[in-house]
This record gives sequence, structure tokens and C-alpha cells, in this order.
Amino acid sequence: MKKIKLTLEKHQTLREKIANSIREAIIKGSLKPGERIAEPDLAEKFGISRTPLREAFRQLESEGFLTTIPRRGAVVSSLTEKDVKEFYEIKSLLEGYAASLATEKLTEKDLKKMSSINFQLEKLAEDGDAKGFFKIHNDFHDVFWKAAGNEKLFELINNVMKQFRRFRIASLILPGRMSISVSQHKQIIEAFKNKDKDLAKQLVMENAKIGGEVLLKELLKSTLL
Repeated sequence: MKKIKLTLEKHQTLREKIANSIREAIIKGSLKPGERIAEPDLAEKFGISRTPLREAFRQLESEGFLTTIPRRGAVVSSLTEKDVKEFYEIKSLLEGYAASLATEKLTEKDLKKMSSINFQLEKLAEDGDAKGFFKIHNDFHDVFWKAAGNEKLFELINNVMKQFRRFRIASLILPGRMSISVSQHKQIIEAFKNKDKDLAKQLVMENAKIGGEVLLKELLKSTLL
């Protein structure tokens, strides 16, 4: 059990600390797809009860990082070509629809907020801070998801994003991907400013499509699929 290091950050629950540590080990490749994560071994190693471990496992399973297999326990989920394609197809359709609804509803304040977030993302991309980039990346998209004014759509998008968080992290940490995302965001903001519904929808869908294509290309070159 040397592959998981329990990182301690302020204002985190034990469940969050455990989930973050396992998630980071999976993203870095210390824990491989199909590898079993033994609950008793972790509990013994960190001197903690199994309750927060189970809670962390449930969270990671909902995010697509772990899969629970009967009589085997939790294992690192495999990334399949089919899963990647299907997720980004769904993401493209849902976000594109949200963009088309939001175009006429976004306020000047909303647009300034998107520009401010993208400016922060640009600085993080320049610093190569993928972890920081991912933390606020969703905030950019969240603005127009909410502005769309469809609560069910907003809830659906968020649920899909949570389930496939692993794909999105993997995509953003690829070389050059953060800078491409920032550039695409600038184009999306301009389309929203110009009230160009069709262009905004197209750009948002392309943003998702490119993310999927880049990730799939890298995964096919590796041993992850």
C-alpha cells in the first residue's frame, strides 16, 4: 500500500482527504485500471475506521474512478473507447443546447464573470497548474448553464459531469489542452456578446468534441484502453 499518500489539506473532511488521495494516485498512474484497492489495508495503513473509506469509495465510484465488483471489492475503473466517445457526445449535446438557450439571457455581469474566470484559467495554464485549472474550469461553463434557465437541464449536466469527472481531468492535463481550452472560451464569450446563438452553440459543442478527440487519441497511444 505504498501507492497512496494521504494528503492533509485544511477544511477537508476525512472522506474528502481519502477521496482526493486515491483520485490523485489514479490520475498520476500510480494506481492502474483494474487494480484492486483493499479497504482493510488502507484502514490499517492510515489508522482510520472503514466508515470514511467506504464513503470515499462511494464518491469515487460516482465520479467514475472506481468500480465495485462482487467478492472482489473496489477496483480502479478502466477507461474504454466507447465510454469516452459516449460521454463527450452527451456533453456536446447538453452543453450546446444550454448555450443556445443562454445566449439571449446572459447579462453583462455574467459575461464579465466568464471573462474574469477565463483570465484566471489563462494564468493557470501559463503556470502549468492543471489541478488549479480544473478546480475553476467548471465555473466558466456553470455561468451559461445557469443562464439557460432550465433547472432540469442544469441538474442533468451536473450529474453527467460528476459521473465522468475522470475523463475531464485526464483531458485537461494533456499537453497544450489548457491553452486550447482558454482560446476556445474567448471565442465562446465573443459569440455570447454578439448574441449569436448558432455560433455559441457550435463553439460550445466543438469545445466538448475536441476535448474528447484529444483524450481518446492519447488513451489509444497508452495502455489505458
